[in-house]
Amino acid sequence: MLPGAYEAYRKNGERYYRASITYRGKHISLGSYATEAAASQAYQTADRVLDPSSSFTIEKYPKNCPLSFDKWVVLINFRDNQIYFKNPIYLRKRYFFYYIDQDTRLRFDAEDLFYYAHHKIMKRGGHLFVSDYGMQVNILSRYGIKNYAVPGRDYRFVNGDNTDFSYHNIEVINSYHGVTKVVKGGSPVYLAHIHINGNYLIGRYPTEAEAAIAYNKAALLLQNKGLAKNFPQNFIEGMDEIAYAATFQKIRISKRLISYAESLYMQ
Repeated sequence: MLPGAYEAYRKNGERYYRASITYRGKHISLGSYATEAAASQAYQTADRVLDPSSSFTIEKYPKNCPLSFDKWVVLINFRDNQIYFKNPIYLRKRYFFYYIDQDTRLRFDAEDLFYYAHHKIMKRGGHLFVSDYGMQVNILSRYGIKNYAVPGRDYRFVNGDNTDFSYHNIEVINSYHGVTKVVKGGSPVYLAHIHINGNYLIGRYPTEAEAAIAYNKAALLLQNKGLAKNFPQNFIEGMDEIAYAATFQKIRISKRLISYAESLYMQ
């Protein structure tokens, strides 16, 4: 066999070749290949990359490279930082980069390293998520940002870089569904809206929690009057059932929305 290539067979009897390399006592799989020559080429490329005197960098990923880009990042990080990760992570001082692909590099704080070393980030339809306990989890949830959040309205990247997921760089503006913070001169006011046929203003409230509860109250009113729509519920952190019930009772919602709900009942 050529160096680094190993013969293997699929369940249907089809032959293929695996490539692997051992570096600093770590056995690293390099992938599967159709031919022995391709597998050996992957091994030889990895051997050159792992050479401490190598000038290869992540940015110098060559065209027609026999190694996947993920594996390229993994090997260079292992060579430079002496730590092996199965995911395409490159360590820096107090932070790290996670490479989604050659064109997309995300920055995270070092405290997230253990999590992303064991959770592969995937991209679909512009959303970044990981698989956690069999569920697709948006990576923004780690910052308290809900799935329905809109960038620029509900949260923002402080430095304008939407690839920088450092905790200090992500500001949560609105934590709850249907709630928008408005600041005009003095203290902020929280507007609660609900989407039916267009947005209906539920009311203006002095606190974010009150606006979130107003949204819940409006959604319940509409459903009780026969509107067949599932509205997401806001869960108010740090508020017990008694305090929630008291706030729910005292919250007032707009007469226009109440009239709309009553019209549903009359239909």
